[in-house]
Amino acid sequence: MLTVGLTGGIGAGKSEVSRLLVEHGAVLVDADRIAREVVEPGTPGLAAIVDAFGEQVLSEDGSLDRPALGAIVFADADRLAVLNGIVHPLVGARSAELKAAAPDDAVVVQDVPLLTENGLQDRYDLVIVVDTSPATQLDRLVRLRGMTEADARARMAAQATRAQRLAIADIVIDNDVPRGELSARVTEVWAELLRRATMKSG
Repeated sequence: MLTVGLTGGIGAGKSEVSRLLVEHGAVLVDADRIAREVVEPGTPGLAAIVDAFGEQVLSEDGSLDRPALGAIVFADADRLAVLNGIVHPLVGARSAELKAAAPDDAVVVQDVPLLTENGLQDRYDLVIVVDTSPATQLDRLVRLRGMTEADARARMAAQATRAQRLAIADIVIDNDVPRGELSARVTEVWAELLRRATMKSG
């Protein structure tokens, strides 16, 4: 089994790259999706968040009000650390379960947005960084996700710098390119991942 950490800044296009890798045959472990699952209504994760932050972070239907929680934690590093201390162990445990269920010869791609920030690169056989310019990130967040420019800049500033991400990359996928070029690059990368997986299993 080859384990790959996939990361990139907010708005870099990790989800498109992971989708393309899955089309080639990768087993995807999506930390963002798992992070949503472990705080759904009725979970210990959501109960712990309410204990830490109060009922104000709940929507009327009892689900997590992400914008309300985001407004609290993205402006306060200590509060963000509290949230991460609740969610990250739950995500780690669920990710380990999914990885354990994958076939022995699988290429397991773990989509981890905060891989750089949390120093997780040594957990993987190699790290892929999806790279875009800050200007592209900002444009996508404002145009495609409907964020205000100030909110988008704050989210970007809360993450590792582009240089920090590139410093831990074994493979870089440039996503400042047309979709066809991105697809071709992912096909190249997949061939490399298969080669490494074969070497590892052999």
